[in-house]
Amino acid sequence: MNQKILDENLREKSEWITFAADVLKMEAEAILSAARSIDSRFLEALTMLDICAGKIVTTGVGKSGIAAKKLAATLTSTGCGAVFLHPSEAMHGDLGIVKKEDVVIALSNGGESEELLSILPALLSRRVPIIAIVGNSSSTLALKSTVVLDASIQREACPLNLAPTTSVIVAMALGDALAMTLQKMRGFGPEDYALNHPGGRLGRRLTLTVRDVMAYSPDGPPSVSIKTSLMDTLCEMSQKGLGITGVATEDGELIGIITDGDLRRAVQKYGSATFTLNAEELMTANPAVVLNPDQLAFEALQLLEDRPRQLMCAPVVEENGRYVGVVRIHDIIRAGL
Repeated sequence: MNQKILDENLREKSEWITFAADVLKMEAEAILSAARSIDSRFLEALTMLDICAGKIVTTGVGKSGIAAKKLAATLTSTGCGAVFLHPSEAMHGDLGIVKKEDVVIALSNGGESEELLSILPALLSRRVPIIAIVGNSSSTLALKSTVVLDASIQREACPLNLAPTTSVIVAMALGDALAMTLQKMRGFGPEDYALNHPGGRLGRRLTLTVRDVMAYSPDGPPSVSIKTSLMDTLCEMSQKGLGITGVATEDGELIGIITDGDLRRAVQKYGSATFTLNAEELMTANPAVVLNPDQLAFEALQLLEDRPRQLMCAPVVEENGRYVGVVRIHDIIRAGL
């Protein structure tokens, strides 16, 4: 399609762009309206969740059910035990997951969903507190709930005012407000979050240590003594294939390192006389970065990268000075950081 035809089509369809923008504005305004309506009932619901001795059970049908599933997932990932209960399945045995020490959060726009109302008697008989996120505060669900959070809207974003759109967005936003405020109240921090997300990048950044990513071989890290010749040093570096070797005492204490760069610079400086030098004469006695095996791998990555000249690797030394390995930027990046 040539540019002229494309431009003409865009002009003809600009009204749809305007309509799409209006959908977003309508939903955004509905969320702002919900924010303005937050009152003491929200605090009451929050307190119920905070003191809950059991788990949080979310429930709903249709699009509200999808919002309820999302709320359960958000609560769980931020430190609150939560599960989703489908009302239809609840009537066929799944109600067994609801205990008297639990709290139920029920989501519904109209508050009259037959499937949802059918489980209310069982919940009430167990004296389980119910938080309703509902668009109709006069509905059966609202009247039978312990706390009601207003999720009412003026109209759906659907041009027919039928498909659940704005109503679901507002319900999800109120659920997020509950989950995030509860997270903040409980002091749930990045380290706690990482424990629940070990597979994500944040989780890896907060849990993976240098020990987890350092390169090593069964016979130990690349290492030579101060009197090791250049040729033997080259053999050690080639055999271990890390582009670096430590220079250590007989007790394993690191006293310096030799990198590929050190060897190149020695050749430039000494020429053929380089081959008469030993490890002590070639090494860097005070490496710019020495890593501890228990420090975070992400911190190690920053130490290697955030420099005028990036380092490709660094030795790993325990608190007692014992040289135990090497970490390369390649190893850290391969771990997903």
